[in-house]
Amino acid sequence: MAITLHSSFAVHPGAWLRAEIVEPHGISVTDLAERLGVTRQAMSGLLNGRAGLSAEMAIRFEMAFGLSAETLVRMQAAYDLALARAHAGTLHIDRFAA
Repeated sequence: MAITLHSSFAVHPGAWLRAEIVEPHGISVTDLAERLGVTRQAMSGLLNGRAGLSAEMAIRFEMAFGLSAETLVRMQAAYDLALARAHAGTLHIDRFAA
């Protein structure tokens, strides 16, 4: 039996990074983007939940803050799956007979 988590447990990794890492350290989006070698627009999109976290960005955060890139990528996957499950009722799929 598969274990499923309630969608409320799925947190966008950008929102988590903003709340748990960026804001407590008092880092500006511009400074963070420069230090991680990405554009301010890309960083803002991630931290505000408008863009997903790529594996490369997860590695950048790992290198800068000592976070686990694998954990961040799993957070993104869980968030994406929760969004997809929320809209699964609108899909019309014919099940294959075994």
